[in-house]
Amino acid sequence: MTARNLSSLDHLIMNFDQALRTLAGRPLVSGRPNPADDRDEGELSVVEKSESMRLMRVNHAGEVAAQALYQGQALTARLETVHERMEHAATEENDHLDWCERRVNELGGHVSCLNPLWYLGSFAIGATAGAVGDKWSLGFVAETEKQVIEHLDGHLRQIADTDQKSRAIIEQMKIDEAHHGAEARRAGGADLPPPVRQLMKFTSRILTGIAYWI
Repeated sequence: MTARNLSSLDHLIMNFDQALRTLAGRPLVSGRPNPADDRDEGELSVVEKSESMRLMRVNHAGEVAAQALYQGQALTARLETVHERMEHAATEENDHLDWCERRVNELGGHVSCLNPLWYLGSFAIGATAGAVGDKWSLGFVAETEKQVIEHLDGHLRQIADTDQKSRAIIEQMKIDEAHHGAEARRAGGADLPPPVRQLMKFTSRILTGIAYWI
């Protein structure tokens, strides 16, 4: 069965399966190597290790939200090409999800207890963006990725230089997010109004602030 003859029910079932994999199972990754695998574990103080763990937990929560956004947008996308772009981006975001969770575990922490909440809220936002229209949905992707890169740059300034494993993951995430944003713009993504961009930043601050602690 090809993507072109899947029914609406098929897509709903696939999205439900994806949600379960994101929140309680193993995400469907692309098979790319973990960028942290070839980096040595550096010497970290207790404070530095805790800070890295919390920031990587924030990144993991962000990837849960990103996965939900893409799935929601793919579900309501009008053009098949846009649907395919969302699905491809979601697969690469799954790599980030896996890498961040592994790093959080290595640092002795746990992922956010509120991940189901982040997923449900982001899925609703993504589905709404997709329903408004493909150019706005793609514009939402481009703006999201721009804000994510700014957020990752901040983490690189906070994480200890000796934590090369976490830094390698974040650097690769930045490359992928920039690519997703550029693809969305090339596909016809529209610039979002300033109030929408500010609302996105506000909601992002809520997620990152809570996920840092819980």
